[in-house]
Amino acid sequence: MGELVTETFEYDGGRQVSVYVPADRPEAIVFAGDGQLITQWGRDLEQTDVPPTMVVGAHRTDDSDEMVRIEEYSPSFNAERFAAHEKFFVEDVREWVRSRFGVALPAERTAVCGVSASAELALAMGVRHPDLYGAIFAASPGGGYRPPEVMPSPVPRAYLVAGTLEPWFMENAARWADALRDADADVVITEREGDHGDPFWQAEFPLMASWAFRN
Repeated sequence: MGELVTETFEYDGGRQVSVYVPADRPEAIVFAGDGQLITQWGRDLEQTDVPPTMVVGAHRTDDSDEMVRIEEYSPSFNAERFAAHEKFFVEDVREWVRSRFGVALPAERTAVCGVSASAELALAMGVRHPDLYGAIFAASPGGGYRPPEVMPSPVPRAYLVAGTLEPWFMENAARWADALRDADADVVITEREGDHGDPFWQAEFPLMASWAFRN
């Protein structure tokens, strides 16, 4: 089995980033928001057909105001706060992974992942930086960030999932699936039994990684 490593960055007065480091040399990497939750899912990949995959998760804000998290993760609410977090996520965290672990993989071996509000982050990062992230994993995306009128070319592949008991989030996922397909992206969208935050998020993660990275 691999190991979990956590580092504290200067961003936002001390923001943690956790990394699941697989036992073997990483052949794929997933960057994620809500890292205190998603990074530990790296263990779930060890007994699958997925090649050794590093999972890098930037933790959410410690601020108790949920709107602060949403403003960091969605470009639709507070442009300045989103831009600061985007720089941290795209530049600082990726450079630290390269220097600390010697891992810098091409876009086709790199995904960006999130759940709920951080699924909006994953979609935004994929659309805004298709040269860095070749695949988007979005579970139950919120509705604050909508598909832009002009998509990048090429657009990243995308795997979306939502639950049977959260129709609003399923609508958001379907909206993105339609927009990405219209931009000629490779898209998977599925509906699982469950409500917002239920175990299907974690259960879907190995399926997402297998779809994106299986040799």
